[in-house]
Amino acid sequence: MIPWKHLGTAEIPGEAGTLRLLQRGSEFSIQLGQNELMNSRLSGSERALADLACTRVGARPGTRLLIGGLGMGFTLRAALSALRPDAEIVVAELVPAVVAWARGPMADLHAGSLDDRRVRLHEGDVAALIRARPQAYDAILLDVDNGPEGLTRAANDGLYDKAGLQAAEAALRPGGVLAVWSAGPDRAFSRRLHQAGFGVEEVTVRAHAGRSGARHRIWLATRRDGAPTPKPPRRSGPG
Repeated sequence: MIPWKHLGTAEIPGEAGTLRLLQRGSEFSIQLGQNELMNSRLSGSERALADLACTRVGARPGTRLLIGGLGMGFTLRAALSALRPDAEIVVAELVPAVVAWARGPMADLHAGSLDDRRVRLHEGDVAALIRARPQAYDAILLDVDNGPEGLTRAANDGLYDKAGLQAAEAALRPGGVLAVWSAGPDRAFSRRLHQAGFGVEEVTVRAHAGRSGARHRIWLATRRDGAPTPKPPRRSGPG
């Protein structure tokens, strides 16, 4: 078997740990400690995150998406394939090295997606963009962790708690969709979505595009048409 080759290391802001980029032949892996966060052979659910969201909002003129987490670019590429030429996709990536890897050793995997004129890259926390202004997006796609919990970074919990969901709802246009990727189910998060007033659908998808492999979960939380726009919640302290 071909051994793994270590290509790079990156610190996650906020003393949250160290990412490692590994390569074995044409296969790439990004790991945090002993946890594999993503693998280039397992792209089915990341693509489904974009496909499911774009099916619901992609026909709108000037569709505007926010993607939290660049990763290996599978969600971005799927969104670009599904959306119209007048769409705009904002990609927020917290770790600058992940962007460098996308333009460097994983350039073939990303296939020039970052250079598409519809794409705007933001190197920073997706939470800041969510809170920036109301009704800015038709869909918000979150794949910044292993699910609605802060595995890679404790601050990510703030995306999925009550205040974080209120902020996401405020950032969505009427009928907009919050799509969240997870490695598995989370009943408490499902309840929070319902309590926040979203229309909620849970979809089980395969890590592989086919019928084999691990099962992942995607929540599709729809802001109800005509709902009043809540003000983004105040947060104390920095950030």
